[in-house]
Amino acid sequence: MRNAEFDREKVLRSAMTAFMDKGYGKTSMQDLKKATGLHPGSIYCAFENKRGLLLAALEQYKLDRNTEFDGFFAGEAKVMSKLKAYLDHIVQECQSCDAARACLLTKALNELAEQDTEVQEVITGNLANWQLALTQVFELAQTKGELTTERSAAHLARYFMLGIYGLRTFAHTHPKGDTIQELADQLYQDLCR
Repeated sequence: MRNAEFDREKVLRSAMTAFMDKGYGKTSMQDLKKATGLHPGSIYCAFENKRGLLLAALEQYKLDRNTEFDGFFAGEAKVMSKLKAYLDHIVQECQSCDAARACLLTKALNELAEQDTEVQEVITGNLANWQLALTQVFELAQTKGELTTERSAAHLARYFMLGIYGLRTFAHTHPKGDTIQELADQLYQDLCR
C-alpha cells in the first residue's frame, strides 16, 4: 500500500479548526473529510483513526503557537511591550472567533482529559511548556528592570495564564465590544504593578 500524498500541516490545521468548531466528540469523519479534503481511508492510513488525527493536530497546534509566541518576543523592544502586544493579539483572537470555537488545548482538555490519559498528558505538557516560556519572559523583564522581583516570575506566568483562560472563557458569552480589551488592559496593569 502506498502512502497518501498531502500537505500534512495544511491537513492538521484544517483538522484543528474542525475540532475547535464542534469539539472532538461531535466532529464526524465526514466533517474531517470536508475540512481536510482527505477521504476517511486516507485519514486512517495516515493517522490510524480520529484520535490519532487529534493527537497530530495537537502537536501541530503546539508548533504553530510556539512559533507565534517566539515571534512576539523576538527583537529589541522592551519585554513588557512585547507582552502587551502578545496579550492584545489574544484579545483580537477572542473578539474575532465564533463563540463556539475555543483554544484547541482548552477545548480538548475540557472534553477528553478525564477519558484519555494520553491526550491529557499531551495537553498538560503543552501548557507546562507555555508556562515555562512565560516564566522566562517575566524573568527577563525582571532582569532588565522592567518589573520588580516582588512577585516571582513563575507566579506572574501563572497569573497571566489564568487571565488568558478567563478572557477566552468570558469571550464565549461576550465576544464583541470593548469589555475583553478592558479586562486585558487591567490584567496587564496588574502584572506591571
